[in-house]
Amino acid sequence: MIKHHFATALLAIASLGSAAAMAQEKPVTFRFGHTHPATDSQHVAAQEFAKRVEERSNGKIKIRVFANGALGNDNTLVTGVRSGTIDIGVTGNPFLTGISPNLNVLDLPYLFNDEKHAFQVLDGPIGRGLLDDLDNYGLKGLAFWDIGFRNITNNKHPIQTAADISGLKIRTTPNPAHIKAFELLGANPQPMAFTEVYTALESGALDGQENPATLILSSKMYEVQKYLSMTRHAYTAALLFMNKRKFDKLSPENQKMLLEEALTAANHERDLNAKHQETALKELREHGVEVNENPDVDSIRKIAKGPVHAEFAKKQGDKILNAIVAAQP
Repeated sequence: MIKHHFATALLAIASLGSAAAMAQEKPVTFRFGHTHPATDSQHVAAQEFAKRVEERSNGKIKIRVFANGALGNDNTLVTGVRSGTIDIGVTGNPFLTGISPNLNVLDLPYLFNDEKHAFQVLDGPIGRGLLDDLDNYGLKGLAFWDIGFRNITNNKHPIQTAADISGLKIRTTPNPAHIKAFELLGANPQPMAFTEVYTALESGALDGQENPATLILSSKMYEVQKYLSMTRHAYTAALLFMNKRKFDKLSPENQKMLLEEALTAANHERDLNAKHQETALKELREHGVEVNENPDVDSIRKIAKGPVHAEFAKKQGDKILNAIVAAQP
């Protein structure tokens, strides 16, 4: 009985100590930047993330969200969060692969069968391992958010087969897998920050670009593109990350809370994107975009998938790649 009361007392003291630690933690305001429009699901999810974090921290952690590249383009966000001039960022996975090469695996063409396969990998041990690798580079990976399966738009002609991609000047991300895939398809890939794409399409410096239909709509690319083909040639995760030094200064309770809310926001954003997918195609058609929902995907896959997967395995090994393939539902 004495031992029981002693243990209970210790637990009470520990609980009081934990509460005191949270109470003593100084209030902070974090700046959170991204490059998507304020109408996009990424911004909606970011605002919800900020709201829930402030509520759960009892106002001790406030987050100001800056949309549309207000704090800089994709590369600037990554550099800024690493240095601490920006606190939190979310951007497409390809913009972090230069820091953590294993992340390149997520951008391989025709890697994921569908969204369910992608989310199972990203939210499981494979995804957590990829996020934790960022600890070595001054960043704390919080969660994988969603951009979606990429589709090609252009101003030249509809894409029915792989042959129609040849010769097009297409904006890609800086990810080596994206660049290599389009080189194999005979295109002229042009790596570029997302905030610069609309202007390049408008001026004619580019023929096309590739992104999910929801982002094509929210960024008003229908104003500068005529044709959309649902090639779904690669899935792109968005990576939510934070300056590691600032994350480490938070109490363990608030660190855990941030990670939980990051995943909650990821699920919210994915739900929004899924709901908007069909309406996005309808709205793009209403804006005059010619949509091809059933291009010959096999002709594209046969050219791009094998060589790009093999090149990744040669550089990074095939352990992660095989694990992702094995994880399909």
